[in-house]
Amino acid sequence: MPAHPLSGDALLQRFQALDALLTGHQHLWRPQPFTQHRLPWEDSHPELSRWLRARSLEQAEADHGQPHLLDAPEPFAELARQANALAQLGELPPRPQPELPARFSLDVPGRKWQQIQAFASRLQFQGEPRHWLDWCAGKGHLGRLLAHDGRPLTCLEHDPQLVESGQRLSQRLGLAARHLRQDVLAMDTAERLLAEHTPVALHACGDLHMRLMHLASQAGCSQLAIAPCCYNRIATPDYQPLSAAAKASALHLSRDDLALPLKETVTAGARVRRQRDLSMARRLAFDLLQRRLRGVDEYLPTPSLPPAWLDKDFSSYCRDLATLKGLADPGPTRDWSGLLAQGWQRLAEVRNLELLRALFRRPLELWLLLDRALYLQDQGFAVRLGTFCTRQLSPRNLLLLAERPACELPTQSVDNCVDRF
Repeated sequence: MPAHPLSGDALLQRFQALDALLTGHQHLWRPQPFTQHRLPWEDSHPELSRWLRARSLEQAEADHGQPHLLDAPEPFAELARQANALAQLGELPPRPQPELPARFSLDVPGRKWQQIQAFASRLQFQGEPRHWLDWCAGKGHLGRLLAHDGRPLTCLEHDPQLVESGQRLSQRLGLAARHLRQDVLAMDTAERLLAEHTPVALHACGDLHMRLMHLASQAGCSQLAIAPCCYNRIATPDYQPLSAAAKASALHLSRDDLALPLKETVTAGARVRRQRDLSMARRLAFDLLQRRLRGVDEYLPTPSLPPAWLDKDFSSYCRDLATLKGLADPGPTRDWSGLLAQGWQRLAEVRNLELLRALFRRPLELWLLLDRALYLQDQGFAVRLGTFCTRQLSPRNLLLLAERPACELPTQSVDNCVDRF
């Protein structure tokens, strides 16, 4: 059967099913192969462990995007079936979009413009939006597309250069747009949101899009649309559930847990992937080295390194990183090529072991989106959750559309209210 967007009672039903899956199997998806040489579940499932560890890096890369199709020993196949079934979500229906002059997409990368067009085409509300508000707008490309017909537009953005560039672009197109510099996490942001606004946020990270949901609910906005991103970018060490259902769950998520949905990459080019693999192989090789230098069989976090570090020869890379971490000098006589080969072998094992975690990437992301949907439902919105583009265009392709029924609008007379949902 084809998948459909979720709305109404189906939101809570799917949340509860996903909650049971994630809670019951957290011993499989929480441990991180990159930081742990031996995972707790490997003793319980030795055949699956051996099978995954024997595979190559190339095999892991080939199966990265569709782990549920992997013909691996049990319990992999049964978990894949359950996780894939619960992760199914249909596409929100598109509406025809006008052909805009090329100047509307000026200065927008092609893939980003396609994402903007796909997002905009799914914004179907019962009532016509009166005033668009582009949240974390950058230069306001999304807002300008939505306001092409002359409706007013407000763009909120923290970076002053982007605010200035966006205002120039809007003026050049003759649009009724205001580009305002605003830290959306600041206390005065509430003053920027009015009940007449329809806020939209395309790929606003963690706290940024959650802040929008809180403020739009308080301001009495009747509509909003959010495609979240980077769930782990939050100020608190652990995730703070939003809805009553998530607050009642036994599932407690750390920032590391919240990064799991972001592990899927489908848009990186070959050069970027090569650099990523080299960086990870070197880090894993250094991890083997630091355990020997410290005499402690534990992972040692290392900071993000500038790309120029990959231009160093491997021995200099390790010595400089050891110095950076305050470790003893590893000395010049080590078998550096052998150590790096071990790092590449570890990378192959890590990537293949990650395939088990990968079964839970989409279920966890959908759990997080449903927490947001149920929160908005608690605030009086009717909510639809579905996809707005293919995962090849963006893995973060889930969109929340929320609209208050007419009887919930602050300025509407209850006597004249007609529930339009």
